Amino acid sequence: MEKTVLDWIALVLVIIGGLNWGFFAIDPSWNLVELIFGAIPILAKIVYALVALSAVYMIYMAFKK
Repeated sequence: MEKTVLDWIALVLVIIGGLNWGFFAIDPSWNLVELIFGAIPILAKIVYALVALSAVYMIYMAFKK
């Protein structure tokens, strides 16, 4: 099955979310999203929301026939 642009975007966002949690596990002061977008809090919240939506999309993709 060929991946669409949406599939790739969702995959990248889920990877960013996973890395962010991994860094947080090592040291709670390491927050990749806050490091990149910390100066613009609303943008960081948008990224968190997009990561969450991407995770839901990945769940859908996992069970799609």
